[in-house]
Amino acid sequence: MTTAEAPTDDALLVLFANGDRAAAADLSQRLAPRALGVAMRMLGNRAEAEDITQEAMMRLWRMAPNWQPGQAQVSTWLYRVVTNLCIDLKRRQRGGHLDLDAIPEPADEARGAAEKLQEQARRDALQEALMQLPVRQRQAVVLRHIEELSNPEIAEIMGVGVEAVESLTARAKRGLAKALAGRKEELGYHDG
Repeated sequence: MTTAEAPTDDALLVLFANGDRAAAADLSQRLAPRALGVAMRMLGNRAEAEDITQEAMMRLWRMAPNWQPGQAQVSTWLYRVVTNLCIDLKRRQRGGHLDLDAIPEPADEARGAAEKLQEQARRDALQEALMQLPVRQRQAVVLRHIEELSNPEIAEIMGVGVEAVESLTARAKRGLAKALAGRKEELGYHDG
């Protein structure tokens, strides 16, 4: 099946609701990695992110018989569930330990060890700075700048207006800049 012929997320969800298990596998392959990515950025902990992703996918399967194609995008619905589950988990934990070392480093044989360490330090610094942001700002900046969703998509996921998304991302970017400002040299950024 070519990319042009691939069924939509809506179609796969309807097929699953009608008993097609292969459709569930296809939809999982499409959506679960992105949902996991959002959860990882929101939580900073792979095990928790995997649990959240699994719970979000289970909710997707449970609601499949009631899905109304065309009313929303399946991926948007799933992102909203993932972010809400992350927010709920953080509220329950009230400041629990986050294992930033659990963030996987992609293998890249072309780079030297020093470059790999520098990139890891930058990722760790970004994750630490993200975790200092208020939850809603973190959610907005992760969806916008890491998952590269549009502001209208983010507004739908977060249940706010586009202007609120713009405000949240702007405040989040200022917060990140402030959190990382004193670390430019340490992270290998030099003013040219």
